[in-house]
Amino acid sequence: MKRIRTYAIIDFLKQKKYCSVQELIAHFQVSPATMYRDIADLVDRDIIQKVHGGVSLPERSSERKFPLSHPYQERIKRNCDKKQMIAAEAMRRICENDILFLDSSTTVFYLAKLLENSNFSSLTIVTNSIMIIENFHKFPSHYVMIGLGGSFDVQLNSFLGQATLRELEYLEISKAFISSFGAGDDNVTTNHEYHASLLMKVLEIARQKYLLVDKTKLNRNGLFKVIPVKAFDEILTD
Repeated sequence: MKRIRTYAIIDFLKQKKYCSVQELIAHFQVSPATMYRDIADLVDRDIIQKVHGGVSLPERSSERKFPLSHPYQERIKRNCDKKQMIAAEAMRRICENDILFLDSSTTVFYLAKLLENSNFSSLTIVTNSIMIIENFHKFPSHYVMIGLGGSFDVQLNSFLGQATLRELEYLEISKAFISSFGAGDDNVTTNHEYHASLLMKVLEIARQKYLLVDKTKLNRNGLFKVIPVKAFDEILTD
């Protein structure tokens, strides 16, 4: 858990540039003693620096000092032109008054980037994606965001687990946009058990289901089944 929180503190500071210790305590919902220990560890490793009243990242520290690359950031860069093409197709399926579910995949993140500059008069976005939640201030101010809480998963950069599933119980979703590790002849699959549980619940609720996958994921199978490929209204690919 400490290692996961360490990644999260770094990502939080990349967005904020500077924040107070009290802001970190409130954001991560830990005790002051726990946060001060985390800060001391990161300062000792020269990853963050103490400044008056709070902490910040040293110049270029995220690239130069932090020894562990973030897998999510690496995936965002992969096949980005294809993901942008798929996201543009997905945008054409979105209508006024939709309640969208956007998952934490990098492909769907490109769809979220397009929505930042959209002009719907009414739109609601439900997501468990840390990146989408953190960037929601860039969306039109009248859009509604419902961020799902839960246990933070560093590899998927998202909230997962039983708390996330419980929050979904109370929601309506008109359209779900998800990606996956693989889409074989029969099933959509992932390599993460809790991720599979979340997607199954979302797709059970959603009235329309869209799978966004580039061709590298076709005819590839992960460990956990989500739902049959034929259950989707459309598969959007390059």
